[in-house]
Amino acid sequence: MIPVTVHVQFETPEEVSNQIYDMLQANSNGRIKKGSNEVTKTAERGTAQFIILAEDVNPPELLAHVPLICAEKGIPFGYVPSQEHLAQAAGLPAGVKAASIAVMEITKGAQETFTQVVEAINGLKA
Repeated sequence: MIPVTVHVQFETPEEVSNQIYDMLQANSNGRIKKGSNEVTKTAERGTAQFIILAEDVNPPELLAHVPLICAEKGIPFGYVPSQEHLAQAAGLPAGVKAASIAVMEITKGAQETFTQVVEAINGLKA
């Protein structure tokens, strides 16, 4: 298990991480933004529906501000263990890594999983 770092505000069980990957895959037709700069912009504008952060980001300070902005703007966010798996779930080319992804819209096919993920994460933060 990865130790909690400066950008990780709560420990995410593997089951919830897997749900996040599933939601992203089910949302394949939905728009996403990737990379810390794009994700930060969507968070600041309050336009993201959900933000996913990889725990294995190096340096972790790269994403330290994102959870704070999400909390301020009321945007749900969650963590997954791997940048590589995050990129794969988002349908990015093999070998690409993604430190963070902003899901801009939740498609009908991903709505149920999205709701489950948000409820699970709210339970973790409580």
